[in-house]
Amino acid sequence: MAGQETAYTPGRAAHIRSFVRRQGRVSNAQQRYHEDMMAKIGVAYVAQRVDFETLFGRAAPRILEIGFGMGETSAAIAALHPERDYLGIEVHTPGVGSLCKLVAERALHNLRIVQHDAVEVVRDMISPASLAGVHVFFPDPWPKKRHHKRRLLQPPFVALLASRLQPDGYIHCATDWEDYAQQMLAVLAAEPRLQNTAPDYAPRPAYRPLTKFEQRGLRLGHGVWDLVFRRRQDSLQPEDERQDQFA
Repeated sequence: MAGQETAYTPGRAAHIRSFVRRQGRVSNAQQRYHEDMMAKIGVAYVAQRVDFETLFGRAAPRILEIGFGMGETSAAIAALHPERDYLGIEVHTPGVGSLCKLVAERALHNLRIVQHDAVEVVRDMISPASLAGVHVFFPDPWPKKRHHKRRLLQPPFVALLASRLQPDGYIHCATDWEDYAQQMLAVLAAEPRLQNTAPDYAPRPAYRPLTKFEQRGLRLGHGVWDLVFRRRQDSLQPEDERQDQFA
């Protein structure tokens, strides 16, 4: 499961955080790689736009991943697509340390990490129409009905993500909770700047590898739902070029 998800409600200081700041056990290796690699690939949260070309030292398509968990999928995708640059967001130190280890072991040069709240990063650091894609894989489902308000993919946050996409940029979400998949489908379909690439749920794109957790679930007959929406070509709106209504 992804560790960093945050449901967004209007107001700079008031949004519902859907993650619990649990430290968890940090192994010696995770701590060591966290300390060493975050000095090299870590991006500190600041309330100003990121210059991606300066950050990565080149111009390339930029993909944002929200809640990368332990980072196996993030590292695999970045390794398979060296022509793209990836910015991952995660709050939990064990996962950040784990991905730092993978980046070092695989000598990945196209991946950076922000260890901070996702809503604040997207709102304050990502420029409008600057992303080629957004990945949200297996966010916390908050299965109890009274906690559904804490789910990440709520209309205001989806609208914010859509504003950060380039025309024809995509949002790819995946979940193994059917009722969350239904909510995702409804919320994404209701955003006027987005268009579904499938009649409802999409086949798993080849670039998203199966995780061990997912493979085990599939063997047990559990479902997995992928959704891939693209930003409409004609959807640039004046507010995308101004400061967000949510700022």
